[in-house]
Amino acid sequence: MTKRIAAQVIYISRTNQTRSTGNLAMGDTHFQYGDNNGVYGDPEADKSFAFDDQSIRKGFIRKVYMILMVQLLITFGFVSIFTFSSAAQGWVERNPALLWIALAVLIVTMISMACCESVRRKTPLNFIFLFLFTLAESFLLGMIAGQYKAEEVLMAVGITASVSLGLTIFALQTKYDFTMCGGVLVACLVVFVIFGIVAICVPGQIIGLVYASLGALLFSVYLVYDTQLMLGGNHKYAISPEEYIFAALNLYLDIINIFMYILTIIGLARN
Repeated sequence: MTKRIAAQVIYISRTNQTRSTGNLAMGDTHFQYGDNNGVYGDPEADKSFAFDDQSIRKGFIRKVYMILMVQLLITFGFVSIFTFSSAAQGWVERNPALLWIALAVLIVTMISMACCESVRRKTPLNFIFLFLFTLAESFLLGMIAGQYKAEEVLMAVGITASVSLGLTIFALQTKYDFTMCGGVLVACLVVFVIFGIVAICVPGQIIGLVYASLGALLFSVYLVYDTQLMLGGNHKYAISPEEYIFAALNLYLDIINIFMYILTIIGLARN
């Protein structure tokens, strides 16, 4: 049930991301236009503008990754507690209402940040919402991880870290522009959610492995897509530097989903 809920929540987030087209702009390349007489401005001023724009983008990227690192530390802190502490698992089992509270906080904060521009841009409100979302997501992911063996969780963490690092380097170096694939990715996500509902109705190890493998692949592509949106530069679309909360949220969801589906693959393969 938690996996189906997670898939539906991710679908809401991605749908709202495609609707937030006002936050996406053409790449950061700056063109200098002449006036009606064909006279152009000062080229040195144009270079200064480009330099300032690159400085803003680099500061934006640093801020996004700092926020992301804090989110991941909180999340995997919860995962380690539920994985290695049987007392924490027992406490959650004795208080099932915590699951529904965390789920409600997760959905409300995510929809608020995805749909309301004032929420994700206004400080400190944006950090408060992101912190509450991270706590709720970490609690739910910790509950899921607690159902697996410790070595399986550690293996999934290592694989996720390697995959995320490799995909980030690929997004930085590749000449292919994945920012133009947003519509295709949303269509794939809709099909994936429908397939997940079918997998719940028709349970089985094979269909579970196929579903988890497709999920890991889909969110790996999403990680490249969101990374290039954040980078800007020569890519066709780029996210606004004011949307650092939105950018960090997207990358966080990509990595968390990669981890969840890799953990599912390891658990099913070993069982």
